[in-house]
Amino acid sequence: MALMPKRVKHRKSQRGRIKGNATRGNKVVYGDFGLQSLDAGWIRAKTIEAGRIAAQQYVRGEGKLYIRIFPDKPISSKPLETRMGKGKGEPEAWVAVVKPGTVLYELAGVTEQQAKVCFARLAAKMPVKVRMVKRRLA
Repeated sequence: MALMPKRVKHRKSQRGRIKGNATRGNKVVYGDFGLQSLDAGWIRAKTIEAGRIAAQQYVRGEGKLYIRIFPDKPISSKPLETRMGKGKGEPEAWVAVVKPGTVLYELAGVTEQQAKVCFARLAAKMPVKVRMVKRRLA
């Protein structure tokens, strides 16, 4: 099942603008390799789940996958062929707001070649441009 918050303070939110680069969540912390966003955008909960399934199928228990983003923004839309007015549409999906530099997924316990193949599968599913990054040794 797709990710979504248990409770929210407000049922509907405004769209907002995505400005600047990510200052948090832009380093590989938990794993050895990460999938980093190069564009700004919204990633739907279903897309995050599709990426998780694709990575889990490839890793098959020898590595560990970490999901670094969470969809906490409700996206509402009005039904098709509805006249103007009558208020804002109902919440339809949940999205994670992603800035350039945000690490989306991380992998631990796999070789660099395996991580590259796994992230190539994930990159095909993502609505933003991504690249693979390695953990920096402090």
